[in-house]
Amino acid sequence: MQNAQAQAVRAFYFDGKTSRRHAVELTVTAGLASISGEAQRQAPLDELRVSERVSSATRKVTFADGAYLEIIDLDAFAALLASTGHADSLVVRMQQSWRTVWQALAALVLILVLGYLYVLPAASGWIANALPESVERRIGGSTLEFLDQRVFTASTLSPAQQASIDSRFRALEPPRQGAPAFQIIFRKSKIGPNAFALPSGDILVTDELVRLLDDDDALMGVLAHELGHLHNRHLMRRLIHVSAIGATATLLFGDVSTLIATIPPLLLDLKYSRDIELEADDYAIAMFKANGISLTKLARTFEKLDSQPAAFSPYLSTHPPSKERIARILQAQAG
Repeated sequence: MQNAQAQAVRAFYFDGKTSRRHAVELTVTAGLASISGEAQRQAPLDELRVSERVSSATRKVTFADGAYLEIIDLDAFAALLASTGHADSLVVRMQQSWRTVWQALAALVLILVLGYLYVLPAASGWIANALPESVERRIGGSTLEFLDQRVFTASTLSPAQQASIDSRFRALEPPRQGAPAFQIIFRKSKIGPNAFALPSGDILVTDELVRLLDDDDALMGVLAHELGHLHNRHLMRRLIHVSAIGATATLLFGDVSTLIATIPPLLLDLKYSRDIELEADDYAIAMFKANGISLTKLARTFEKLDSQPAAFSPYLSTHPPSKERIARILQAQAG
């Protein structure tokens, strides 16, 4: 506030020590604020703190010792402030402008969208790579236990067939980027043909998928694709991405038990993005090329899955195939 002519403003004065209210008038003269009426005192203007203007809410003037005024006549107080040269802060002025509010809202939406599209995926990858293996094993073990209780039963494939599939896939040379440690687990499923990789390194394959494909090369394509997800830690990245801030805070600062409890149900409805699918496809393509297996077989694997109704093949809901991806695989074969 600056100096101003005396201009009385009705207010209530509280001494900050009792709840007693005093009816007073506030005036400003020669750089001093004075109150008169049921209480009297003076204070230099630079020792007073004026509350922010918020619509028609009561405004306060606080003294250095904690005593304060509750302004009754807001219009007269606004005129008094103007006469002293007092101006609201930039933030307060922005809050009072609908145009500024809408601009701030638009900026916030833009920041959130850019954060979701670019910052969050990058942060998810960094967090997934920084997680200790013990956390991934715990998540994988908890998820498998949940699925065994609610979705899976023991595989009906013969031990010899399981061993044959496992040994054939392990005999394949990994692509140049190498292969992570993995274990193939077979289960009979209540939800039909499916396969997915857990962060613990387990690749689950259902009996129904093995019988649907009925082709070792086709099955190798699915396993190579899932190994690509595992190699790139896609599941952890997506879980962190989907769980966003809550999951990130839990992983960085708290107990992981809360996150682990939500993962098994989430996994059943987790959909991979186009970029993630292409990364896994690239890994499978590189693996097929490294072992001299025709990419036509890999393309036919997804063609066969694509020909199945989505309700019959849950694999399509979590790993949606597309003509674009199949054409991309065939193009890699031609190249």
